[in-house]
Amino acid sequence: MKKKLGIAALAVVIAGALLLLWMANSGWLEDFNAEQNQVFQERIDAGTALGKAANQQQCLDQALQDFDGCLGYQCTVSAGKFLKACLVQASPSDGFCEGVPEFRDKPTEDDKDWAKGYCRENNIRGDNCRLLMRQQQLFCSQ
Repeated sequence: MKKKLGIAALAVVIAGALLLLWMANSGWLEDFNAEQNQVFQERIDAGTALGKAANQQQCLDQALQDFDGCLGYQCTVSAGKFLKACLVQASPSDGFCEGVPEFRDKPTEDDKDWAKGYCRENNIRGDNCRLLMRQQQLFCSQ
């Protein structure tokens, strides 16, 4: 029985190594990265454009609206890049940073509760909404 498990484990390792080798040599990874970078650059450009015509709160509202329902990595990163680019260009909003906890590399439970509360109050669905709120924390702490 142990011998069969050992052979099965070895087969899985070999198959995984072959898959990684194929991915590295097929250009798949380069194509994937190029596609992701293009999507991210489009979101940065869109954020920059909106920021030139909007205020900080409008940037956050738009990023959260676009993000609503996001469950994956790409949409989370895209929304974060959009928001960061937008906030840099946007005109100030009264009270935008009021009540926003100071940014910390490791968020406290209060930081997490603040972000979750904001997402919940604004009915933003998506597991990573709190990560967008960290963008606001970072922006307001600079």
